[in-house]
Amino acid sequence: MNKFGIKFNFTTFGESHGKAIGCVVDGVPAGLLIDEEFIQSELDRRKPGKSRLETARKEDDKVEILSGTFEGKSTGTPIAMVIFNTNQKSKDYTDIKDVFRPAHADFTYFHKYGIRDYRGGGRSSARETAARVAAGSIAKLMLQELGIKVQSGIKSIDGIESNECDFENAKTSETRSLDKNVEEAQKEAILRAKEAHDSVGGVVSVRVSNMPIGLGEPLYYKLDSTLADAMMGINAVKAIEIGEGFGSSSLKGSQNNDQINKEGFLSNHSGGILGGISNGDDLNLNVYFKPTPSIFISQKTVTTTNEERDFSLKGRHDPCVAIRGSIVCEAMVALVVADMVLLNMGSKMDSVVNYYK
Repeated sequence: MNKFGIKFNFTTFGESHGKAIGCVVDGVPAGLLIDEEFIQSELDRRKPGKSRLETARKEDDKVEILSGTFEGKSTGTPIAMVIFNTNQKSKDYTDIKDVFRPAHADFTYFHKYGIRDYRGGGRSSARETAARVAAGSIAKLMLQELGIKVQSGIKSIDGIESNECDFENAKTSETRSLDKNVEEAQKEAILRAKEAHDSVGGVVSVRVSNMPIGLGEPLYYKLDSTLADAMMGINAVKAIEIGEGFGSSSLKGSQNNDQINKEGFLSNHSGGILGGISNGDDLNLNVYFKPTPSIFISQKTVTTTNEERDFSLKGRHDPCVAIRGSIVCEAMVALVVADMVLLNMGSKMDSVVNYYK
Protein backbone atom coordinates (compact mmCIF):
# COMPACT_ATOMS: atom_id res chain seq x y z
CA MET A 1 0.00 0.00 0.00
CA ASN A 2 1.34 3.40 -0.98
CA LYS A 3 -1.59 5.47 0.30
CA PHE A 4 -2.15 6.81 3.81
CA GLY A 5 -5.17 8.55 5.35
CA ILE A 6 -8.93 8.60 4.77
CA LYS A 7 -10.29 12.12 4.23
CA PHE A 8 -6.99 13.99 4.04
CA ASN A 9 -4.80 11.39 2.32
CA PHE A 10 -1.69 11.07 0.22
CA THR A 11 0.06 8.62 -2.08
CA THR A 12 3.80 8.61 -2.74
CA PHE A 13 5.73 7.32 -5.75
CA GLY A 14 9.31 6.84 -6.90
CA GLU A 15 12.55 5.12 -5.89
CA SER A 16 15.86 6.16 -4.38
CA HIS A 17 17.78 5.98 -7.66
CA GLY A 18 14.90 6.52 -10.05
CA LYS A 19 14.23 9.71 -12.00
CA ALA A 20 12.08 11.31 -9.31
CA ILE A 21 10.03 10.84 -6.18
CA GLY A 22 6.79 12.59 -5.36
CA CYS A 23 3.32 12.53 -3.89
CA VAL A 24 -0.33 13.22 -4.61
CA VAL A 25 -2.23 14.81 -1.72
CA ASP A 26 -6.02 14.51 -1.87
CA GLY A 27 -8.81 15.83 0.32
CA VAL A 28 -7.26 19.27 0.84
CA PRO A 29 -10.06 21.80 1.36
CA ALA A 30 -10.32 24.40 -1.40
CA GLY A 31 -9.05 27.87 -0.56
CA LEU A 32 -6.07 26.86 1.56
CA LEU A 33 -3.16 29.24 1.01
CA ILE A 34 -0.36 27.14 -0.51
CA ASP A 35 2.86 28.73 0.67
CA GLU A 36 5.48 27.27 -1.67
CA GLU A 37 8.35 28.83 0.29
CA PHE A 38 7.15 27.06 3.44
CA ILE A 39 6.85 23.75 1.60
CA GLN A 40 10.41 24.09 0.30
CA SER A 41 11.69 25.09 3.75
CA GLU A 42 10.26 21.86 5.19
CA LEU A 43 12.06 19.82 2.54
CA ASP A 44 15.25 21.77 3.23
CA ARG A 45 15.06 20.72 6.89
CA ARG A 46 15.06 17.05 5.86
CA LYS A 47 17.36 17.15 2.82
CA PRO A 48 20.69 15.29 3.04
CA GLY A 49 24.25 16.55 3.01
CA LYS A 50 23.89 19.58 5.29
CA SER A 51 26.58 18.54 7.78
CA ARG A 52 29.16 15.86 8.61
CA LEU A 53 26.56 14.22 10.84
CA GLU A 54 24.54 13.24 7.77
CA THR A 55 24.99 11.33 4.54
CA ALA A 56 27.31 12.95 1.99
CA ARG A 57 24.64 12.54 -0.70
CA LYS A 58 23.62 16.08 -1.66
CA GLU A 59 20.15 16.61 -3.09
CA ASP A 60 18.57 20.02 -3.60
CA ASP A 61 15.15 18.45 -3.02
CA LYS A 62 13.51 21.18 -5.07
CA VAL A 63 9.79 20.54 -5.11
CA GLU A 64 7.57 21.33 -8.08
CA ILE A 65 3.79 21.54 -7.71
CA LEU A 66 2.09 20.05 -10.76
CA SER A 67 -1.60 20.36 -9.97
CA GLY A 68 -4.29 21.26 -7.46
CA THR A 69 -3.52 24.96 -7.01
CA PHE A 70 -4.62 28.20 -8.69
CA GLU A 71 -3.44 31.70 -7.85
CA GLY A 72 -1.65 30.42 -4.76
CA LYS A 73 -4.57 28.51 -3.23
CA SER A 74 -5.77 24.92 -3.24
CA THR A 75 -8.61 24.15 -5.64
CA GLY A 76 -9.97 21.13 -3.77
CA THR A 77 -8.52 18.77 -6.38
CA PRO A 78 -5.47 16.50 -5.89
CA ILE A 79 -2.20 18.35 -5.30
CA ALA A 80 0.62 16.56 -7.12
CA MET A 81 4.24 17.36 -6.25
CA VAL A 82 7.47 16.01 -7.72
CA ILE A 83 11.10 16.07 -6.53
CA PHE A 84 13.69 15.06 -9.13
CA ASN A 85 16.69 12.99 -7.99
CA THR A 86 19.92 14.70 -9.04
CA ASN A 87 22.75 13.01 -7.15
CA GLN A 88 22.39 9.25 -7.51
CA LYS A 89 25.50 7.08 -7.53
CA SER A 90 24.03 3.73 -8.50
CA LYS A 91 27.49 2.29 -9.24
CA ASP A 92 28.12 2.28 -5.48
CA TYR A 93 25.67 -0.61 -5.30
CA THR A 94 26.83 -2.82 -8.18
CA ASP A 95 28.93 -4.93 -5.79
CA ILE A 96 25.78 -5.92 -3.90
CA LYS A 97 23.65 -6.60 -6.96
CA ASP A 98 23.07 -10.16 -5.78
CA VAL A 99 23.86 -9.71 -2.07
CA PHE A 100 21.44 -8.95 0.76
CA ARG A 101 22.48 -6.19 3.16
CA PRO A 102 21.92 -7.22 6.81
CA ALA A 103 19.03 -5.39 8.55
CA HIS A 104 17.79 -3.92 5.24
CA ALA A 105 14.57 -4.56 3.35
CA ASP A 106 16.50 -6.09 0.43
CA PHE A 107 15.85 -9.62 1.70
CA THR A 108 12.10 -9.25 2.28
CA TYR A 109 11.39 -7.19 -0.86
CA PHE A 110 13.16 -9.77 -3.03
CA HIS A 111 11.32 -12.71 -1.52
CA LYS A 112 7.97 -10.91 -1.70
CA TYR A 113 8.21 -9.49 -5.23
CA GLY A 114 10.90 -11.60 -6.90
CA ILE A 115 12.54 -8.45 -8.30
CA ARG A 116 15.87 -7.03 -7.12
CA ASP A 117 16.25 -3.24 -7.26
CA TYR A 118 19.65 -3.05 -5.62
CA ARG A 119 20.19 0.68 -6.24
CA GLY A 120 20.09 2.04 -2.72
CA GLY A 121 17.08 0.02 -1.66
CA GLY A 122 14.75 1.24 -4.40
CA ARG A 123 11.27 1.87 -3.03
CA SER A 124 12.26 0.85 0.51
CA SER A 125 14.89 3.59 0.76
CA ALA A 126 14.42 6.46 3.20
CA ARG A 127 14.82 8.72 0.16
CA GLU A 128 11.06 8.23 -0.28
CA THR A 129 10.40 10.10 2.97
CA ALA A 130 11.08 13.40 1.21
CA ALA A 131 7.72 12.90 -0.47
CA ARG A 132 6.09 12.39 2.93
CA VAL A 133 7.59 15.66 4.13
CA ALA A 134 6.17 17.41 1.06
CA ALA A 135 2.72 15.99 1.82
CA GLY A 136 3.10 16.83 5.51
CA SER A 137 3.88 20.45 4.69
CA ILE A 138 0.42 20.78 3.13
CA ALA A 139 -1.09 19.29 6.30
CA LYS A 140 0.91 21.75 8.41
CA LEU A 141 -0.40 24.68 6.35
CA MET A 142 -3.95 23.55 7.11
CA LEU A 143 -3.23 23.02 10.80
CA GLN A 144 -1.64 26.47 11.05
CA GLU A 145 -5.01 27.94 10.08
CA LEU A 146 -6.38 26.31 13.26
CA GLY A 147 -3.46 27.32 15.47
CA ILE A 148 -2.29 23.71 15.82
CA LYS A 149 1.51 23.42 16.04
CA VAL A 150 3.65 20.34 15.43
CA GLN A 151 7.25 20.28 16.75
CA SER A 152 9.97 17.66 17.13
CA GLY A 153 13.47 17.20 18.52
CA ILE A 154 16.00 14.59 19.56
CA LYS A 155 15.39 13.14 23.01
CA SER A 156 18.23 10.64 22.95
CA ILE A 157 21.18 9.56 20.79
CA ASP A 158 23.21 6.44 21.55
CA GLY A 159 21.59 6.35 25.00
CA ILE A 160 22.61 9.93 25.84
CA GLU A 161 19.34 11.34 27.16
CA SER A 162 18.08 14.91 27.07
CA ASN A 163 17.03 16.17 30.50
CA GLU A 164 15.20 19.14 29.04
CA CYS A 165 12.53 19.40 26.36
CA ASP A 166 13.38 22.62 24.54
CA PHE A 167 11.89 22.55 21.05
CA GLU A 168 13.31 26.00 20.36
CA ASN A 169 16.84 24.63 20.91
CA ALA A 170 16.07 21.80 18.49
CA LYS A 171 15.41 24.33 15.72
CA THR A 172 19.02 25.56 15.72
CA SER A 173 20.85 22.49 17.02
CA GLU A 174 22.99 20.53 14.54
CA THR A 175 21.71 17.34 16.14
CA ARG A 176 18.19 18.76 16.68
CA SER A 177 18.80 18.16 20.39
CA LEU A 178 16.13 19.12 22.93
CA ASP A 179 18.81 19.77 25.55
CA LYS A 180 21.74 22.09 24.85
CA ASN A 181 23.60 20.58 27.80
CA VAL A 182 23.96 17.16 26.14
CA GLU A 183 24.04 18.32 22.53
CA GLU A 184 27.83 18.14 22.23
CA ALA A 185 27.99 14.68 23.80
CA GLN A 186 25.33 13.43 21.38
CA LYS A 187 27.25 14.89 18.45
CA GLU A 188 30.49 13.26 19.60
CA ALA A 189 28.73 9.88 19.88
CA ILE A 190 27.61 10.15 16.26
CA LEU A 191 31.06 11.15 15.03
CA ARG A 192 32.78 8.36 16.99
CA ALA A 193 30.45 5.83 15.39
CA LYS A 194 31.04 7.36 11.96
CA GLU A 195 34.83 7.20 12.36
CA ALA A 196 34.49 3.54 13.39
CA HIS A 197 32.37 2.93 10.24
CA ASP A 198 29.42 2.17 12.52
CA SER A 199 26.13 3.88 13.42
CA VAL A 200 23.92 4.81 16.37
CA GLY A 201 20.20 4.93 17.09
CA GLY A 202 18.10 7.68 18.62
CA VAL A 203 14.76 8.73 20.05
CA VAL A 204 12.63 11.54 18.61
CA SER A 205 10.07 13.46 20.66
CA VAL A 206 7.08 15.02 18.91
CA ARG A 207 4.66 17.50 20.47
CA VAL A 208 1.40 18.83 19.04
CA SER A 209 0.08 21.87 20.90
CA ASN A 210 -3.33 23.56 20.84
CA MET A 211 -5.01 20.25 20.10
CA PRO A 212 -8.82 20.33 19.97
CA ILE A 213 -10.88 17.82 21.93
CA GLY A 214 -12.49 15.04 19.92
CA LEU A 215 -9.97 13.96 17.27
CA GLY A 216 -9.93 10.21 16.68
CA GLU A 217 -12.40 7.72 15.20
CA PRO A 218 -13.07 4.76 17.51
CA LEU A 219 -12.89 1.89 17.34
CA TYR A 220 -10.63 1.16 14.38
CA TYR A 221 -9.17 4.54 13.46
CA LYS A 222 -8.25 5.83 16.89
CA LEU A 223 -5.86 8.75 17.13
CA ASP A 224 -3.25 6.75 19.04
CA SER A 225 -3.46 3.62 16.88
CA THR A 226 -3.24 5.69 13.70
CA LEU A 227 -0.24 7.60 15.03
CA ALA A 228 1.42 4.28 15.82
CA ASP A 229 0.66 3.11 12.27
CA ALA A 230 2.14 6.31 10.82
CA MET A 231 5.29 6.23 12.95
CA MET A 232 5.98 2.52 12.48
CA GLY A 233 5.73 3.04 8.73
CA ILE A 234 8.78 5.32 8.80
CA ASN A 235 12.09 3.71 7.84
CA ALA A 236 14.16 2.43 10.81
CA VAL A 237 11.44 3.07 13.44
CA LYS A 238 11.12 0.13 15.83
CA ALA A 239 8.90 1.46 18.64
CA ILE A 240 6.62 4.31 19.66
CA GLU A 241 5.26 5.46 23.01
CA ILE A 242 2.51 7.97 23.71
CA GLY A 243 2.57 9.99 26.92
CA GLU A 244 4.05 7.97 29.77
CA GLY A 245 4.39 5.08 27.32
CA PHE A 246 6.58 2.21 28.47
CA GLY A 247 6.86 3.73 31.94
CA SER A 248 3.12 3.48 32.57
CA SER A 249 3.40 -0.30 32.90
CA SER A 250 5.39 0.12 36.12
CA LEU A 251 3.09 2.72 37.71
CA LYS A 252 -0.01 2.27 39.86
CA GLY A 253 -3.30 3.63 38.64
CA SER A 254 -3.18 6.32 41.30
CA GLN A 255 0.12 7.50 39.82
CA ASN A 256 -0.76 7.20 36.15
CA ASN A 257 -4.26 8.69 36.16
CA ASP A 258 -4.48 12.31 35.02
CA GLN A 259 -6.76 13.95 37.57
CA ILE A 260 -8.98 16.82 36.43
CA ASN A 261 -10.16 20.11 37.85
CA LYS A 262 -12.15 22.93 36.26
CA GLU A 263 -8.95 24.31 34.70
CA GLY A 264 -8.17 21.01 32.98
CA PHE A 265 -5.89 18.02 33.52
CA LEU A 266 -3.39 18.14 36.39
CA SER A 267 -0.87 15.96 34.54
CA ASN A 268 -0.46 14.42 31.08
CA HIS A 269 0.52 10.79 31.49
CA SER A 270 -1.98 9.95 28.74
CA GLY A 271 -0.08 12.03 26.19
CA GLY A 272 -3.24 13.90 25.27
CA ILE A 273 -5.33 10.87 24.24
CA LEU A 274 -8.13 9.04 26.09
CA GLY A 275 -10.07 6.21 24.51
CA GLY A 276 -8.36 6.89 21.20
CA ILE A 277 -9.68 10.49 21.19
CA SER A 278 -7.74 13.71 21.84
CA ASN A 279 -8.58 15.31 25.20
CA GLY A 280 -7.39 18.84 24.39
CA ASP A 281 -4.05 18.49 26.16
CA ASP A 282 -0.73 18.49 24.30
CA LEU A 283 -0.15 15.40 22.20
CA ASN A 284 3.21 13.87 23.21
CA LEU A 285 4.94 10.91 21.65
CA ASN A 286 8.41 9.39 21.45
CA VAL A 287 9.63 7.53 18.38
CA TYR A 288 12.50 5.04 18.57
CA PHE A 289 14.90 4.69 15.61
CA LYS A 290 17.29 1.77 15.30
CA PRO A 291 20.95 2.37 14.33
CA THR A 292 21.38 2.97 10.61
CA PRO A 293 21.75 -0.51 9.09
CA SER A 294 24.09 0.81 6.36
CA ILE A 295 27.49 0.47 8.03
CA PHE A 296 30.96 0.03 6.55
CA ILE A 297 32.08 -2.96 8.60
CA SER A 298 32.48 -6.40 7.05
CA GLN A 299 29.38 -8.50 7.70
CA LYS A 300 28.13 -11.98 6.97
CA THR A 301 25.20 -12.42 4.62
CA VAL A 302 23.82 -14.53 1.77
CA THR A 303 23.26 -13.96 -1.93
CA THR A 304 20.02 -14.19 -3.91
CA THR A 305 20.95 -17.84 -4.55
CA ASN A 306 21.47 -18.40 -0.79
CA GLU A 307 25.26 -18.62 -0.92
CA GLU A 308 27.07 -17.43 2.21
CA ARG A 309 29.62 -14.65 1.90
CA ASP A 310 31.27 -11.72 3.65
CA PHE A 311 30.83 -8.26 2.21
CA SER A 312 31.61 -4.61 2.90
CA LEU A 313 29.17 -1.86 2.01
CA LYS A 314 29.94 1.19 -0.10
CA GLY A 315 27.89 4.37 -0.53
CA ARG A 316 26.80 7.42 1.46
CA HIS A 317 24.68 6.98 4.56
CA ASP A 318 23.58 8.78 7.72
CA PRO A 319 25.44 7.59 10.85
CA CYS A 320 22.24 8.43 12.80
CA VAL A 321 18.97 8.45 10.88
CA ALA A 322 17.00 9.81 13.83
CA ILE A 323 18.15 13.39 13.17
CA ARG A 324 16.60 13.77 9.73
CA GLY A 325 13.96 11.22 10.71
CA SER A 326 12.56 13.70 13.21
CA ILE A 327 11.35 15.89 10.33
CA VAL A 328 9.58 12.89 8.82
CA CYS A 329 7.93 12.17 12.18
CA GLU A 330 6.61 15.74 12.26
CA ALA A 331 5.21 15.39 8.75
CA MET A 332 3.43 12.11 9.45
CA VAL A 333 1.97 13.38 12.73
CA ALA A 334 0.68 16.48 10.92
CA LEU A 335 -0.92 14.30 8.25
CA VAL A 336 -2.67 12.16 10.86
CA VAL A 337 -3.97 15.19 12.79
CA ALA A 338 -5.14 16.92 9.58
CA ASP A 339 -7.06 13.79 8.58
CA MET A 340 -8.63 13.53 12.03
CA VAL A 341 -9.66 17.22 11.94
CA LEU A 342 -11.63 16.72 8.73
CA LEU A 343 -13.14 13.41 9.86
CA ASN A 344 -14.31 14.95 13.14
CA MET A 345 -16.36 17.64 11.42
CA GLY A 346 -19.29 15.29 10.91
CA SER A 347 -19.29 13.64 14.34
CA LYS A 348 -22.20 15.74 15.66
CA MET A 349 -25.51 16.41 13.95
CA ASP A 350 -25.55 20.07 14.98
CA SER A 351 -22.26 20.59 13.16
CA VAL A 352 -23.78 19.15 9.99
CA VAL A 353 -26.92 21.24 10.36
CA ASN A 354 -24.95 24.43 11.06
CA TYR A 355 -22.87 23.92 7.94
CA TYR A 356 -25.75 23.29 5.56
CA LYS A 357 -28.03 25.94 7.04
